[in-house]
Amino acid sequence: MKKIVLAGLVFCGLVGVQAEDLVIQSLDRNGQLIFNEVPYVVGYHVEQASSLMGSWDRIIDNIPHSGMGAITSSVPMTASTGFFRVATVPRSVPSGMVEILAGTNNVTNPDPELGSYSLTVDRFCMDANEVSRSNWSDVYNWAGLNGYTFDNVGSGRDSYYPVERVNWYDCVKWCNARSEMEGKTPCYTVGGSIYRTGQSSPVCDFAADGYRLPTYIEWEYAARGGPSGKRFPWGDTITHDQANYYSDSQFDYDISTSREFHLAFDDGGAGPYTSPVGYFSPNGYGLYDMAGNVWEWCWEEGNTSSERIVLGGGWNFLADTARCGAIYVDDTDSATYHTGFRTVCR
Repeated sequence: MKKIVLAGLVFCGLVGVQAEDLVIQSLDRNGQLIFNEVPYVVGYHVEQASSLMGSWDRIIDNIPHSGMGAITSSVPMTASTGFFRVATVPRSVPSGMVEILAGTNNVTNPDPELGSYSLTVDRFCMDANEVSRSNWSDVYNWAGLNGYTFDNVGSGRDSYYPVERVNWYDCVKWCNARSEMEGKTPCYTVGGSIYRTGQSSPVCDFAADGYRLPTYIEWEYAARGGPSGKRFPWGDTITHDQANYYSDSQFDYDISTSREFHLAFDDGGAGPYTSPVGYFSPNGYGLYDMAGNVWEWCWEEGNTSSERIVLGGGWNFLADTARCGAIYVDDTDSATYHTGFRTVCR
């Protein structure tokens, strides 16, 4: 459904009608139209009609969202000009993802243990859950029939648990395969070609509409869920009621009444003791498991080109690793039973 605003032009007079937060601010005799930008849209159409009860014709198509607060456009003015309206083009959010709006999250007073920080992001969408074994298999099976090869097949306790035992290369290629499978433009290329096989350091086109791994800044911004300067997405302490991690009394902010592995998922075997995706309450953005369960691969290199950043901690790691601002790295070809991922897109 579109949000619209009507503006009537009667010779030199302009009447504006507000719809939601979109308002035509002015329209002069030369056809200069100015209206304010609104959230949750990617662009605007301008339409014209000879009367309010008449048919509307689109005269300007897809004016892009600029992020500058106001849009100035030029519309044709004739003796028969009657009415104009501006219609928004809403952003689409892929199924299973949540929208994170552009913004900045920062503190000048120290974040507990990790110091001051400043995180600024453009708008993006992120998987609400870690990629499950079922999600992984659906794309993995399609990819195998369409020119992709992977180092690892991926595993998980069950279809609705997070996939693990996947390395960074596997996850990047899976992002491309998901993009192609859904008719989107893949983000990752090698030598100008879509990255589908082998172990390479791809180029990422952040302007493409396909799926990709988050940057570590996007991940941390999203993990915080809106609040700033907190250790965890929900506050400064952690318990087994909030996340799947290895609890220990050495951290005074780990106040869980149960210790060691999470009792609900420790089956006494060799592991993994992962929890179903979405088991715990989401953060303020509607994202699940941004602390604990499995580590999540991110885009950036670590200390060397053979390492990439992983964030969020895991089911067999201590509470300090689950802090929003705690940054760790792992080898790009590492595929362990405590590391998975989630994707983002434009």
